[in-house]
Amino acid sequence: MKTIAYYISDYGYGHASRSIALIRELLKRDEDVQIIICHSFALSFLQDSLKEYNSSIIYHKVKTDVGYVLKQHSLEVDTAALEKKCREYLDYLPFVAKEEAVFLEAHHVQLIVSDITPLAFEIGEILGVPSIGVSNFTWYTAYQGLVSEGVLSQLYDSYRKMTMFYALAGSSEPSWGEVHKFGFFSRTADSAEVKRIQTTLNPLGNKKLVFMPIGMKIDIGDLSDWDFWNQEGCVFIVSSNMDVSHPNVVKIPFDYTESQNYAAASDVMISKAGWGTVSEAVTNTKPLIVINRNVQEDQNTIEYLQENGLCKVVEWEEFHLLDIESVIRQYNKGYIQNEVSHIVECILHLITV
Repeated sequence: MKTIAYYISDYGYGHASRSIALIRELLKRDEDVQIIICHSFALSFLQDSLKEYNSSIIYHKVKTDVGYVLKQHSLEVDTAALEKKCREYLDYLPFVAKEEAVFLEAHHVQLIVSDITPLAFEIGEILGVPSIGVSNFTWYTAYQGLVSEGVLSQLYDSYRKMTMFYALAGSSEPSWGEVHKFGFFSRTADSAEVKRIQTTLNPLGNKKLVFMPIGMKIDIGDLSDWDFWNQEGCVFIVSSNMDVSHPNVVKIPFDYTESQNYAAASDVMISKAGWGTVSEAVTNTKPLIVINRNVQEDQNTIEYLQENGLCKVVEWEEFHLLDIESVIRQYNKGYIQNEVSHIVECILHLITV
């Protein structure tokens, strides 16, 4: 049995979603692999998504990181609150790392994968076990200009302990260990489920399906009075947490775990520049409208998308004025390879050599 500890960021569902894509492929490729998933925020989402692999997975609940702290009804970061939470997290990090090391040692872990909590790399150093960071960013670069130099310095010290960094599309990071570059990847859509969604939401085939996964940790207030929803040629599909009530708006069921099927079913997607959502758009060749946000992670992703002609960028204050039909007409679809198999091959190579 080859055992991998897989640490996943506690910020939102994006890190969990893309980790699911890799974990599914890992367990499909090698039946002799066991994975210990270390996470807390979206643990039930992970369990529901991976239930067919339960015999090969151990779920271990642990708080892995802070993520962003946002202002109320906003996409902007609350820097004072973020600084406070980061300092609290870094104070307890050494103690948690030691506890985790004892737990993993008992399970004879051979490799640690992290997306992209610094905790994993502290544990890897304690155990002398190789560690891989898989991400388009680290919290060290994401927090530039948002937190104090003291916090950044501590994060840098943790991230520099990783053995390898699998830099995903849009990454602009220091050389953490041995760097390998990859593009986009996402969970694979189910063609039958995609067809069901399209037939249910657009039975006559005369409307455009607009998928708007703004983010399950985002609270942007009541949007019901926007004229944007009145575009009769569209059906708007939104996250279950979005506060909007309109005849042209459909919410994804709260317990629906496979959002990539809605991405594949849609005609256009509107989102902040979260890497997981962006990946689902581009690997399914969907026109993508990205809402601009002044955080470094988003800016790096947006720059990559614009350089490759993969999105239209709008400001939060203006996106609800968009004419969806005109955006779709302007868009030139291009094929982007899903890199999930390539990444998994590289991970498996490390525990079979």
